[in-house]
Amino acid sequence: MEERGETELMSIPATPRVSTPETLTPSGQRSPRAASKEGKSWTPTSFISPKFLSPLGTPMKRVLINMKGYLEEVGHLTKLNPQDAWLPITESRNGNAHYAAFHNLNAGVGFQALVLPVAFAYLGWSWGILSLTIAYCWQLYTLWILVQLHEAVPGKRYNRYVELAQAAFGERLGVWLALFPTVYLSAGTATALILIGGETMKMFFQIVCGSTCTSNPLTTVEWYLVFTSLSIVLSQLPNLNSIAGLSLIGAVTAITYSTMVWVLSVSQQRPPSISYEPLSLSQSSASVFLAMNALGIIAFSFRGHNLALEIQATMPSTFKHPARVPMWKGAKVAYFFIAMCLFPIAIGGFWAYGNQMPPGGILTALYAFHSHEISRGILAITFLLVVFNCLSSFQIYSMPAFDSFEAGYTSRTNRPCSIWVRSGFRVFYGFVSFFIGVALPFLSSLAGLLGGLTLPVTFAYPCFMWVLIKQPTKYSFNWYFNWILGWLGVGFSLAFSIGGIWSIVNDGLKLKFFKPN
Repeated sequence: MEERGETELMSIPATPRVSTPETLTPSGQRSPRAASKEGKSWTPTSFISPKFLSPLGTPMKRVLINMKGYLEEVGHLTKLNPQDAWLPITESRNGNAHYAAFHNLNAGVGFQALVLPVAFAYLGWSWGILSLTIAYCWQLYTLWILVQLHEAVPGKRYNRYVELAQAAFGERLGVWLALFPTVYLSAGTATALILIGGETMKMFFQIVCGSTCTSNPLTTVEWYLVFTSLSIVLSQLPNLNSIAGLSLIGAVTAITYSTMVWVLSVSQQRPPSISYEPLSLSQSSASVFLAMNALGIIAFSFRGHNLALEIQATMPSTFKHPARVPMWKGAKVAYFFIAMCLFPIAIGGFWAYGNQMPPGGILTALYAFHSHEISRGILAITFLLVVFNCLSSFQIYSMPAFDSFEAGYTSRTNRPCSIWVRSGFRVFYGFVSFFIGVALPFLSSLAGLLGGLTLPVTFAYPCFMWVLIKQPTKYSFNWYFNWILGWLGVGFSLAFSIGGIWSIVNDGLKLKFFKPN
């Protein structure tokens, strides 16, 4: 009877059948047959006793439950590439929602936001605000898609944008579609940051030194070199998690200088003969191309999707606590502040300068119109914050390039990079970016064209990836919605690229190779 008391603790047995010696419980486990109506207990006819039968459920079940809980806690079932432990993106996986917010905000706000009022000068109030709002909601939805697809396949983490593209479109097609735009958004943005950062440092020096300064100022190329050297020193931090502090500095400086720029612009007297009528040409076709170029500038202002999977890869992920939860929490906080930066810059900048907004954006307009009205100290602080933000953004946008260099090295040598090899890669990358910036100083004039070429990474590819990987029911709302958004993104990419090319041809592009301003 002691044996029977032990077995009854397993589960509630179902109504027994007389013809069978054991029954199935509601949970599907085996249980000995209940006593007969005469009150006699069942006696097994074989050498297999109930004490042997019941532990098939109890101890084994406990072992399996404990093992399952352990695997859920440590994420052991996720197939990890041993090489990932050597690479800067996946080397450290102790990220959290705070780190995600810092990285996303640092990557999402930058010099592209400063040219948003230029787009409003061509679109006007109504179309400008509407386009910016639609673009913001659209890219927030595609960011949510990328966060969900990071672990779309159980046991597999897509740690890089190109890896997810290969999983969705195929090995070869995924590389062709995603490699160029992601490389430009990483290496190209780093080069543009050298140009912006170097020029801003030069303007900061001119403001601090003043007109009575007798020292010999550095040339523009020398300021580029100073900025590059500072960026290379900061790039020696080993992995993506280690630059979380720099991302926090970049996020704080971005919010601060964005607020200062539009507040200073709005608080000053507006230029005479200001107008808010959209800039247009006599030919209607030309005006359409101008509008397309302006929409490309708006699209180019939303950046960071090429880094979303990389940021999420720095977080631990288990079945109970997947990485998408803290990542999405951090992303929501970051994009709230991004909206608080982008919309005031665009609206306040256009209100302050109208269609007299120079092509360089609101920071150039502030210096051109109000450099003598605003105290030198405030202007100097504003420009210095821009420099700090560029230095911080350089690190996070260069990390995928560092990761690619080290992935090639570790795959050939089958060993991690030493500190000297890692430093060598980063010094080489920094000076190559400096050389490209000096050789092609007109890259900042290609914002509309480059915004159109890289637009699918943000607005189109994630929608296609969702359909191809998640495979929603065919002809359902989800299926139609993502296909339509994806093809609209591709169409806008072509239209914005054509508008950018037409703008370059119409306005002229001074191809001054190796001749920075």
